[in-house]
Amino acid sequence: MDAEEHKLPLSQNPEWADVTPIPQDDGSNPVVPIAYKPEFIETMDYFRAVYKANEFSPRALQLTHQAILLNPGNYTVWHFRRLILDAMGIDLNEELDFMSGISENNPKNYQIWHHRRWIAEKLGADVASKELDFTERMLFLDAKNYHAWSYRQWVLQALGGWENELNYCHQLLEEDVFNNSAWNQRYFVVSGSPLLGGLEAMRESEVKYTVEAILRCPENESPWRYLRGLYKNDPKSWISDPQVSSVCLKVLSAKANHVFALSTLLDLLSHGFQANQEFRDAVDSLRPSNSDPPDSDLAKTICSILQHVDSMRVNYWTWRKSKLPLSV
Repeated sequence: MDAEEHKLPLSQNPEWADVTPIPQDDGSNPVVPIAYKPEFIETMDYFRAVYKANEFSPRALQLTHQAILLNPGNYTVWHFRRLILDAMGIDLNEELDFMSGISENNPKNYQIWHHRRWIAEKLGADVASKELDFTERMLFLDAKNYHAWSYRQWVLQALGGWENELNYCHQLLEEDVFNNSAWNQRYFVVSGSPLLGGLEAMRESEVKYTVEAILRCPENESPWRYLRGLYKNDPKSWISDPQVSSVCLKVLSAKANHVFALSTLLDLLSHGFQANQEFRDAVDSLRPSNSDPPDSDLAKTICSILQHVDSMRVNYWTWRKSKLPLSV
């Protein structure tokens, strides 16, 4: 098909003269017919014809391109495109290049990410680096794009490329320590990379990294949650590691942005941590002037403070307080 033919409507294009388009069947009396544009109607009428005929040809492939540009979410068109690519033995590296432009304009389209995964799966480990670079570009546009993160994790697990992933997470957190998606990815890498030895092997260095992040921004919930996750299924190590209780005490003693420090200390107490007088003094100093009298039970005092300073979750802290044992 030359350039001039490509510009013609399909109904006037000699290459499509042998095809009888199939109109959309909305029934004899459609309730709310959709006002499609003429170009969309024509493209989809011809698409139905080639789809029904199972025509795997260059013109059919080009037609799926046109249909995708008109509606990138049409999963039937994407499915048929894959059948054509398979049947014609098209170079899938070229298809990846085609996908990149489509993806940047439709970054949260399920069908596009699924199609890209299908291509990468067929090309194998050779495209791991290329796909990681691609997701990096997509995440630069939107750091919270769930589809990009999910695809990146699949690439790492299926195709490889773990070598620089921890550095990538560090780079993102240097740019924005509040990027909870980067914290989540860091945990995915630390706990799942075959190169790092697992969560326990990485715990000491990761705790140090996380404590530093907490002390820089104690109001940031993400590193507090990450710190807890580093002791997954090991509460005994969590409550006995002095780095954990120490960061709580440092933040409490600073008397600012201490909601998550109080919350973490409450969890530690609930798991058996024995707080000394220094902790009690630090917590007592945070009591609002109009709060209830101090309780001998440190956990209840913490809940009372949180009821005042974390009003968004006051009902939660009231519930937590009601569930505390007689002594902790």
